[in-house]
Amino acid sequence: MRYSAVWKTLEEMIADFRRRGITIPAEVMNNLKSAKTMITILKADTSRGETIQKIEEHLGSVESYLISEGQKKLGTEYVDKWLKRLDEASRKPFDEEKEERRFVPGIPREHKWIRVKPSTELPPEKLKALAKKSKLSCKVQNDGYLLVYGEDERIKEFVRKMATKYEAETRK
Repeated sequence: MRYSAVWKTLEEMIADFRRRGITIPAEVMNNLKSAKTMITILKADTSRGETIQKIEEHLGSVESYLISEGQKKLGTEYVDKWLKRLDEASRKPFDEEKEERRFVPGIPREHKWIRVKPSTELPPEKLKALAKKSKLSCKVQNDGYLLVYGEDERIKEFVRKMATKYEAETRK
């Protein structure tokens, strides 16, 4: 399954719901965000089997909510159209699944970046120390997120370390 393509299709479906005036519960949006985070972790470290399971749980939860609400409020034809798109997204070849890149002012174009939301398990100080240890640069943004940037492989290493540290902190 191409998780990024399925995630993008679900995001488009949510946008379509909103255009039609249908409210999306916070829990559904949290599952969508969590799936995106887990997809990023999976791209950095493919050896984590539990990551795949979590991605599928989050995406499945979002999909089941959207399909059942779509059926109730918009009808079978609407749902069938989206189910077809989801099926196509899950079968997309790897080369069609391109990473979305955005320009971030103040960061050299050749650098990759990731935004990280500090938490109680991983406060800004720990995240900055992890970034420094991975030989990456970081900035605290106005919204409280930490923008970590540098070479692609070092970003992946940072995500792996962060995921490992997060798991260790949550087990305490």
